Amino acid sequence: MENPSLSPSLTVTVEEAAGILGISRTFAYEAVRRGELPAIRIGRRLVIPRAALARLLSLDFPPQATVVLSTVTQEGSSTNG
Repeated sequence: MENPSLSPSLTVTVEEAAGILGISRTFAYEAVRRGELPAIRIGRRLVIPRAALARLLSLDFPPQATVVLSTVTQEGSSTNG
């Protein structure tokens, strides 16, 4: 059975999405508020589905893209050592 803590998350934080999109954290939160950046609210947290980011960027989302996107958003918390 696969360890869920080692598999890429299906969502990113608003801050991570901002970094991926190359926009500021504030602008990302404003885009969520305006409905331009799809988000899911879980309690007080907002998360952005990776698939929504891929659609927003008009990318085909092959499995290797998930790994690259995961690596970019984890900055410094690599499981490879």
